[in-house]
Amino acid sequence: MYWNKVELCGVNTAGLKTLTDEQKKALLIRVRQGDGAARDELIEGNLRLVLSILQRFSGRRENADDLFQVGCIGLIKAVDHFNPDLDVKFSTYAVPMIVGEIRRYLRDNNAIRISRSTRDLAYRALQAREELTRERECEPSVDEIAKRLGEPREAVLNAMEAIVEPVSLYEPIYNEAGDSIYIMDQISDDTGDCGWLEDIALRDAMKCLSDRERKIIEMRFYHNKTQMEIAESIGISQAQVSRLEKGALAHMKQRM
Repeated sequence: MYWNKVELCGVNTAGLKTLTDEQKKALLIRVRQGDGAARDELIEGNLRLVLSILQRFSGRRENADDLFQVGCIGLIKAVDHFNPDLDVKFSTYAVPMIVGEIRRYLRDNNAIRISRSTRDLAYRALQAREELTRERECEPSVDEIAKRLGEPREAVLNAMEAIVEPVSLYEPIYNEAGDSIYIMDQISDDTGDCGWLEDIALRDAMKCLSDRERKIIEMRFYHNKTQMEIAESIGISQAQVSRLEKGALAHMKQRM
């Protein structure tokens, strides 16, 4: 396990220092002004963040030193591209950059062979996605990426899907105040008429729910809405929808 290995790439991970949010903000401002010493200090002060992210890839038989180096590349990119004027924590911005760099490395070393032209298009699409994300400060759609590249939408979509490695439906992709959102939470329920909810016992169990919980359950399972769609509809975060949904299902199970 990576967290049991004390030394990575000649760095004693047990002695890695950490920075407070105030220190990070001060260093980021200096980095933006061209202060090289501040840049080095900021990178050093976030190596523990890279180390913590490596734990997500602990099940792989990859060399820990290699992954640590790749993660550091992602950290450096985050330091060089982060805008301190944004109302976003540096770690919030840096984590997906580090994870993305590691996943690109793993895709390059994937045993599954993908044609050179498909791989090249996929990497161009990833680069365009990063550029558009920096420009607009939000995730671009496939249509927007295809338009930037001047390529057909289907070709771009197929290329990007070809280099995506399989992940567990229960892999957490976001966490807010202890409430995790998993990949399965992003998938709508396509079970047709949701016959199990039409069962009288389940309808009776729904009577124990609050109005908000009942609305979430109905939208989720009657109308096949994703948690993101529900969050936008009722004006709360997706993490809150996830927590309320899990609580409502637990109450219904207990009632039954």
